[in-house]
Amino acid sequence: MISIEHVSRRFGDGPDAVVALDDVSIDVAKGQIFGVVGQSGAGKSTLLRTVNALERPDSGRVTVDGVDVTALSGQALRNERHKIGMVFQHFNLVGNRTVAQNVEFALEATGAAEKDRRPKALDMLDLVGLAHRADDRPGQLSGGQRQRVGIARALASGPDVLLSDEATSALDPETTRSILELIRRLSRELGLTVLLITHEMEVVKRICDAAALMETGRVIEQGGLDELIRTPGSQVAAELFPVGEPHRIPGHRIVDVTYTGLSADRPVIAQLARDFGLDVSILGAALETINGHQAGRTRLAVPGDEHTARQVVDSLTAQGVTAWEVLA
Repeated sequence: MISIEHVSRRFGDGPDAVVALDDVSIDVAKGQIFGVVGQSGAGKSTLLRTVNALERPDSGRVTVDGVDVTALSGQALRNERHKIGMVFQHFNLVGNRTVAQNVEFALEATGAAEKDRRPKALDMLDLVGLAHRADDRPGQLSGGQRQRVGIARALASGPDVLLSDEATSALDPETTRSILELIRRLSRELGLTVLLITHEMEVVKRICDAAALMETGRVIEQGGLDELIRTPGSQVAAELFPVGEPHRIPGHRIVDVTYTGLSADRPVIAQLARDFGLDVSILGAALETINGHQAGRTRLAVPGDEHTARQVVDSLTAQGVTAWEVLA
């Protein structure tokens, strides 16, 4: 649904130039919720803005549902943008308009007939649970309610794609959870493809099907969450399941184990003790619910040499989990 191909973007010239995007490629499947995570300055916002051509790449191409957005301009670009909704970090509502009028603003931009705007706006507000506040001003709403209005406005033109620019970073944790649940529900009900950027792993953990990690303008790794969790050495998995830095223990090999879905319920470590007669120590563990599924990571200290560690890794792999030696 969204294809970002070898996109680069720099700001400025000479030695002071800032490389915001450096040969970035990402594919987002239809109906997928895809998170781009990274710290401030990683290039996330610039990347997001290339999808609706608010930012033009210096090189590369962005296509949305088969349409080359980077090749469009004028009315053709405006028409394409109606198919791409956007939710902002700080809501960007018009303070002197009512809630309904803020949603109608998006319909005005599409050229919808005046008589059709309010009924459509009320439908959108009902979708986000705010039809009863249609005639209030944004200043009378809480932060979470204002963001719901922003989502209703973004969906008013009937887009196929929703872009979320740090949509929950200005909200408290409880409100963040409710907004994320709303985005996930709307994605499923409306068949929306969602591309969101965030610096919070909690957002990725709660609703994303897939993710990309960005650093200094480059994608470090990307893939489905289940795939990343099962990838030895994955930075995304390490941040989803923080178990600390590995430390050497004399006479032991340090092994990390990650698991998703049903394998999280299997007594794999107890099975090791039975199969090999080893006194395996647990150095750290993290268990999370990732997009509705149980997953986790456990760090083990395995007594023995490299041969023993290899046997343990092979045994764990045969039980359907991912295991690798992180430290000898």
